[in-house]
Amino acid sequence: MAILLSLGHCNRRAGCKPYLFWQQLVLKLSIMELPGLAFAAWMFICFCVSVDGYPSGKIREACTSMIPCHGTSPQLSPEHTITVNATEFKPGNNIEVHLSGPDFEGFFIQARDAEHLDSPAVGSFTLADRRLSQLLTCGRTKNSAVSHTSRAKKKYIKVYWIAPRGAPKRVQFLATVVKKYKTFWVKIPGPIVSQPNALFPTTPLPATSEAISTSHQVSYLSKPFNASGCGSMKFCIRNPSNCDPESASCFFLSFQQEKSSVFIEMSGPSEGYLAFALSHDQWMGGDDAYLCVNEDHHVHVSTAYLKGRSPPILDSQNALENMSWRLADGVLQCSFRRSIRLPAYKARFNLDASYYIFLADGEASEGGLIYKHRRQPLITNGAYDITGLPHNLGGSRSPQLIKAHGALMFVAWITTVSIGVIVARFFKPVWSHSFLFGKEMWFQVHRILMLTTVMLTSISFVLPFIYQGGWNQQAGFHPYLGCTVMALTIFQPLMAGFRPSPHAPRRQLFNWFHWSTGTTARILAVVTMFLGMDLPALDLPDPWDTYTMIGFVAWHVSIDVLLEIHSYCLVRKVEVIEDDRVQILQSLTSAEAEGRLFKQIVLIIYVCGNIVFLLAFLAAINQI
Repeated sequence: MAILLSLGHCNRRAGCKPYLFWQQLVLKLSIMELPGLAFAAWMFICFCVSVDGYPSGKIREACTSMIPCHGTSPQLSPEHTITVNATEFKPGNNIEVHLSGPDFEGFFIQARDAEHLDSPAVGSFTLADRRLSQLLTCGRTKNSAVSHTSRAKKKYIKVYWIAPRGAPKRVQFLATVVKKYKTFWVKIPGPIVSQPNALFPTTPLPATSEAISTSHQVSYLSKPFNASGCGSMKFCIRNPSNCDPESASCFFLSFQQEKSSVFIEMSGPSEGYLAFALSHDQWMGGDDAYLCVNEDHHVHVSTAYLKGRSPPILDSQNALENMSWRLADGVLQCSFRRSIRLPAYKARFNLDASYYIFLADGEASEGGLIYKHRRQPLITNGAYDITGLPHNLGGSRSPQLIKAHGALMFVAWITTVSIGVIVARFFKPVWSHSFLFGKEMWFQVHRILMLTTVMLTSISFVLPFIYQGGWNQQAGFHPYLGCTVMALTIFQPLMAGFRPSPHAPRRQLFNWFHWSTGTTARILAVVTMFLGMDLPALDLPDPWDTYTMIGFVAWHVSIDVLLEIHSYCLVRKVEVIEDDRVQILQSLTSAEAEGRLFKQIVLIIYVCGNIVFLLAFLAAINQI
């Protein structure tokens, strides 16, 4: 009975589902009058199950109850306090939330409707220190909770809460704090913040940036941007194409001419910064850039100049007007106005000319220092005049040279080399009496396909070096494996040029080297493509790209196995007669000839399948 009472604590708590099973097990053993087994089960629970904690802070299972599954009841009198820097909020506002007290290992913070504390989390958070805290998604609201990243002791945590649209009139902050594994407090009540009668803030806030505060003010935006007028009244760029800027996954940039100025809107899912640049070409460097940077949960809008591939050089003076911003639901928004011509600012381009447009996002530090974007910027496919005819564009996050590199490699290693290997492996007997250009057909088809592979691989190989202007230090193992594949690709035909005659003593050695070199090159090529598909410059849709490549490998292996089984069945037609001597009633060539129709059908199906995989990859490359 004591055992059941000790487990009863967990039975009364939502979020500790693993304990229910063990409680029921002990109950059944007790009812069956098996005290020995019941005691053993209790010991297992104490030493194994009770360690089901969350040292990494990824505690989504506790989103509703906010209770850690530590096997004990929570403490009653909290030692830690929650404070905020405001008592009122309006949608889009940011409130500092502080959790402090004696040393603690873990924590879990949410904001909820003060009238219904069992309701889902309200609003979203951003972080002040990523080393100590991390964002979690509870329910359908992204970043709606904050937790620890490790068991390291801490005394103080600061985060920022973003008030959402449609928030309750009164919101209360709650925290669960773990001092030690067995010592914790659940749903420590924090301050209640409430909405005033006004719907949105209307008082502009002064910018904290020195460049802006000298002559400009920044105000809050009250709602997300929209795509109305795109292509008719304003010039728009969206990624993905035709996405809704009100969604949390849409990157949006618009330009609308208003007399002698252009009003610009930019938004996208980012907790660091968003930026766009006007460029005379599709290469970074010598560009006119505009940045919206999240610094201490205030967005600073500034201009900059891009010199080569170095970090942007921020301007000491700001040529922008009517700057506004908003941070909500993980989306950063900013808008501003700029004169079409700025003769006093030498680094600013005239907006009535044609430019390639870059759109990038990335992380920023607490001091506003921006880091290099993790993925390739969106780049328009052509140069456009944003003050001319309005367009509604998509764009590409992959440069044309990198797209060509990927496409040529897929053609070479999914189609030509794979078909060439199948032909050489299984069609010698089938096409041995057919000739093409004076040679056996199987040999000529094999040679043409392999030389095509060498040509496509060689062309594709140089394209990334042209784009990067040298070696890419940030591409991981992909370039190293690519160079290995290129070397084997060149070595293979050179070795074939010195092959011995069919009956020469060294022919067997040549056959083995020829096969092993080709097989190694094919395996490494597939591995290299796996790694290259997720690099920032290409970044095919994930996990679609992985599954599709696995499907291609499985397709090739299945066809290879099928033809191997077919060849084995034909060999079994050899009969043994007279004095245990083997007489070939059917020569192997004749036996293979009987399967000519089957092999040709399989080859046609295989080629069609390879083309389907190739077209799928090429379509994906075209979409990025």
